[in-house]
Amino acid sequence: MAEPAIALEGLERRYGERVALHGVTLHLPRGATLAVLGPNGAGKTTLLRVLATLLRPHAGQAAVLGSPLPGDGWKVRGRVGYLGHDPLLYRDLSGRENLAYQARLHGVEPERVEERLGAVGLGRRADDPVRDLSKGMVQRLAVARATLHDPDLLLLDEPRANLDPAAVEALEPLIGRASGKARVLVSHDVEGALAEADLALGLRGGGQAFCSPASEVDAKAARELYA
Repeated sequence: MAEPAIALEGLERRYGERVALHGVTLHLPRGATLAVLGPNGAGKTTLLRVLATLLRPHAGQAAVLGSPLPGDGWKVRGRVGYLGHDPLLYRDLSGRENLAYQARLHGVEPERVEERLGAVGLGRRADDPVRDLSKGMVQRLAVARATLHDPDLLLLDEPRANLDPAAVEALEPLIGRASGKARVLVSHDVEGALAEADLALGLRGGGQAFCSPASEVDAKAARELYA
């Protein structure tokens, strides 16, 4: 049996005295989507950052793509695509320069930079500094950055923020279910997230309120997390 994309058992993460995550337990199969729901401060972004190896877990067990964290985190960093609130782009560089830099980091062929710029609809603005792009364009470029190296796992924090419907549709092959990738999707759109997920995790105060097949989660009950 193939290793799950993500395996967590009693995961805990603290910031000093404050416990940001505790008791998080789940198994996400390869190619499946996990929707992470909960209000601001519930621990959603912290969970993504742990899975991206940007934060170390303090207790429990965590494995991503078969590699235990934090010890083997180095093995998975090049296999994960992380799209957070910060686009992780250099504002004084152009889109093309940003992607070229990422390509060198990941050992990606330069031709893929042009392909990805075209895929996100930024071919004509590829040489403009990021600081001159609209929020929607920056988000599209951030998607290009996060997917440039064809990662096996996508960690997506409100990935459709600032995107119009046409852009959302255009990016579906890269970050949607059509990508075929294992995905962790953080979203305040409860109904939308449940509709495209296989598994749903509800967080409140850093604790696990529920973890169930998405088809079994009642959207109205899930929205109570935000009350």
